[in-house]
Amino acid sequence: MSVNILFAAHATRWADYETPLRNALNDTGLDYRLATDLPADSVDYIIYAPNSEVQDFTPFTRLKAVLNLWAGVEDAVGNPTLTVPFARMVDDAGLTQGMVEWVTGHALRHHLGMDAHIVNPDHQWSAKAPPVSADRPVGILGLGELGTACGQALSRLGFPVTGWSRTAKSVDGITCLHGADGLRETLRNSQIVILLLPDTPATQNTLNAETLALLPHGAFVLNPGRGPLIDDSALLDALDSGQVAHATLDVFRTEPLPRDHPFWSHPSVTVTPHIASQTRPPSAARAVVENIRRSEAGEPLLHLVDRDAGY
Repeated sequence: MSVNILFAAHATRWADYETPLRNALNDTGLDYRLATDLPADSVDYIIYAPNSEVQDFTPFTRLKAVLNLWAGVEDAVGNPTLTVPFARMVDDAGLTQGMVEWVTGHALRHHLGMDAHIVNPDHQWSAKAPPVSADRPVGILGLGELGTACGQALSRLGFPVTGWSRTAKSVDGITCLHGADGLRETLRNSQIVILLLPDTPATQNTLNAETLALLPHGAFVLNPGRGPLIDDSALLDALDSGQVAHATLDVFRTEPLPRDHPFWSHPSVTVTPHIASQTRPPSAARAVVENIRRSEAGEPLLHLVDRDAGY
């Protein structure tokens, strides 16, 4: 019997993913049918984007698993009709590497003070050298796949890195803290703070007026994680006071970021349009198909979502 796989994502993504998915599936030797339109009661797996038309999973009576095309699962994890195993996207070759490059690039940009040289209309000659990396502590909020990879990359560059998570973790090259006290300690010691937490009720507004005040004066904030992790008004106040020297933001509460949002015009904010980390179809297809292969072989699925935790 063939394995029936429904591709449930925006129509434009089908053109990007069809060939990579078929190539990866062909390599498994499975007898499969892959399509964007299949009878619901015949579907074994759904390759899924949460903004697709599929929102009610109850008609999919044969369904074995839903395989997310995105790293973020907050838009689907609470769906009461989604009761089968739900796997998030972990794509080391694309998603993870893209995030590492964005984070290290902007961390180095701020560490080296590169903006002053890139935008220098008055041709000022300033020979002041930045501190070495060993003197610039970095805090990573969130030690999942992405936070761990970014923290270790920065550690290899010589930065002292502290990582914070809600529960205790141990990661090579990173000083790991957890809990409310650990968050406060991490922020007090981070001249660059990077947010890579999931969006859950427990993580929203992690950076607010109280926690931003804990940072060393003139710290830098990078947010490639989720928009709701930061209280926008509190961040703007911290920027205006100089408590935060600059914020580089890739994610926002509303996307695209409204044209009249003050982030666009603030001189100490850099906006990037949610490009820090994107799935690359060839490597993402292999990650999805590996879970299908594992399921059909009776092996445990990788990267299953913890519904209680929300990620």
